[in-house]
Amino acid sequence: MTAASPSSEGYPEASPKGPLVIARVGFVGLGAMGEPMARSLRRAGFDVTATPHRRRDALERLRHDGVREAADPASLASEVDAVVISVPDAPEVEEVLFGSRGVVEGAKSGLLVIDMSTISPVASRRFAEKLAERGIDFADAPVSGGPARAGDGTLTIMVGASPQSFARAEPVLRAMGRPHHLGPVGMGETVKLVNQIVIANVMIANVEALVFAKRAGAELDAVRSVLASATASNYLLQEWLPKTWLAGTFSGGFALDLLRKDLAAALDAARATNYPMPATGLAYQLYTTRSAEGDGALDYSAIAKAYEWNDGDSAAAGGHGEKPGGQ
Repeated sequence: MTAASPSSEGYPEASPKGPLVIARVGFVGLGAMGEPMARSLRRAGFDVTATPHRRRDALERLRHDGVREAADPASLASEVDAVVISVPDAPEVEEVLFGSRGVVEGAKSGLLVIDMSTISPVASRRFAEKLAERGIDFADAPVSGGPARAGDGTLTIMVGASPQSFARAEPVLRAMGRPHHLGPVGMGETVKLVNQIVIANVMIANVEALVFAKRAGAELDAVRSVLASATASNYLLQEWLPKTWLAGTFSGGFALDLLRKDLAAALDAARATNYPMPATGLAYQLYTTRSAEGDGALDYSAIAKAYEWNDGDSAAAGGHGEKPGGQ
């Protein structure tokens, strides 16, 4: 089979060979996000077959929703029109696609692969080119919104794909949220990483500023109230931190190590274009320091511990969920 020629943007523009209307969807990766996403697909009427990537417990629960099981990604790909992948990082995506009993071993020409993992756009383009050689279409479609919005099908979905592939993927994606077609393969991941760059740096700025205020004797609720109508107002300050650090807990939320992984992907993509990102490089090191202290599984607001330690509040800095000192 002749490979599709990459376009000027550097991604394959293969004409779709599979069904324009997708009815049968396969799902790989049933973690905190994947399980509710698969359930949303079933709720929308899709015929869903899944294979666990690491966890079987989610698949057992999904059976009650009518989701069937396939033995492995190859078997899955042989039965469906589209395969959705939601796994932690690029090596896992590569394993699902090209590993032993991976998707390509069972796929027919015309299969659509929708990768909803957050990975480097460099990797997404590489995967798309390899799949195009086999007549397989590809879309990168990372999400924002967390497990709650995955559960009610209201995720923000950032999509990189050819126009033809997006047209095929759109009904599937609408079952899980609101898809935004942002350009060719890799552009969905690029925009998702923009989001991650912003939240990583804004979280650090929020914590640094609030600890500064507390150290000066300010009452933090009053500070937040004023900032809500000032130019420093932001979602993390007004919505996220009151449910995590300021509530005395780092449970739930978005794991610090997952944010570190996303920052590493962003820095990798920046290196590929010779673009320096000094603030993000520093943010990555700060989050890495907290991960080394054992905080990788906590919400990323746990970066506050570093500042509380610097402020001399070793009790709050050492706790995994105690209310920060002075609150």
